[in-house]
Amino acid sequence: MHIQILGSAAGGGFPQWNCNCRNCSGIRSGRLRAQPRTQSSIALSDDGVHWVLCNASPDIRAQIENFPALQPARRLRDTAINGIILLDSQIDHTTGLLTLREGCPHQVWCTEMVHQDLTTGFPLFNMLEHWNGGLQWNTIGLDGAPFVIPASPSLRFTAIALRSSAPPYSPHRGNPHPGDNIGLFVEDLRSGGKLFYAPGLGQVDDALLAWMRRADCLLVDGTLWRDDEMRVCEVGDKLGSEMGHLCQSGPGGMIEVLDGLDVPRKVLIHINNTNPILDIESPERGILHAHGIEVAWDGMSIEL
Repeated sequence: MHIQILGSAAGGGFPQWNCNCRNCSGIRSGRLRAQPRTQSSIALSDDGVHWVLCNASPDIRAQIENFPALQPARRLRDTAINGIILLDSQIDHTTGLLTLREGCPHQVWCTEMVHQDLTTGFPLFNMLEHWNGGLQWNTIGLDGAPFVIPASPSLRFTAIALRSSAPPYSPHRGNPHPGDNIGLFVEDLRSGGKLFYAPGLGQVDDALLAWMRRADCLLVDGTLWRDDEMRVCEVGDKLGSEMGHLCQSGPGGMIEVLDGLDVPRKVLIHINNTNPILDIESPERGILHAHGIEVAWDGMSIEL
């Protein structure tokens, strides 16, 4: 299985366009040893030719330009994106579909709840019908039954419902439903490699831990170092837990969760611009290194 990190930042990217926090001002001035990052998305392939896009970031055009395997190469106009999976309906995971309109129709897999959001509060499916048939919806069930995307038949996907909130525009904001946010367990039937992918992860229970233990690589929520990080940095008033993100530090945090799992690779993705782990020389980055936890970066490649 080929895993390409197209974007590794949370919503807004890094540096965020309107932010002057320590990290954003530091990277602009050159004082901070860090890498710029676009908004979170990955691509998966079983042959390195046909790719499945997991979430469509607003930065998708730049991400394609930085990854030649997704660029047109076979006909006058084409794409190596042969399927799109949406793990939720958040703005930073879906608005890239508008950029991909010239390539419609696209085969899109998502849950019933995500489809509802994207045909009501943020009607992308409706809007894109006007471009060559738009988005062709394939339902992702939550019954634990795996599904396959025809262009990558060796990859078997299983959706896992996660506890999280719907986006602010959702008709059922404040009333969470199963399927608002999912994680993916992906198995390569040829190599046997297994990936657990969850860029938005607010709570971990025993059932979820069982899935995570089966993986060879965990690619999981790295949004915030501490739950009150937005308040401490004076850029917002919401806690990470209120936004559906499990912080890394403290009792029950992501570090503690990952320490309890015997998995070869543990990688954080979807990193907010305020998170001190973006600073390669920060004490927090050193703590992650001591615990054997990696930090994803744009262009990172993983093979399983």
